[in-house]
Amino acid sequence: MSAYKFSVVTERDSDGYFAFCPELQGCYTQGDTYEEVLANIKDAIHLHIEDRLENGEEIPQVESVSLTMMEVVV
Repeated sequence: MSAYKFSVVTERDSDGYFAFCPELQGCYTQGDTYEEVLANIKDAIHLHIEDRLENGEEIPQVESVSLTMMEVVV
């Protein structure tokens, strides 16, 4: 068994929470609460990794992640 670390981005809007993993294309989920969306994205990442391993695909690993909030005035 191996352990992997991935970045997860969570967003909140009027409908709840949305989360995605930038390193794993198409790996995203939603939830009504922050705790629910974190549990859901952990499950989604787990399934994504299992699928990649079963298909002999590489597991991408990122050494560093930077996230910045930026205000843009239009």
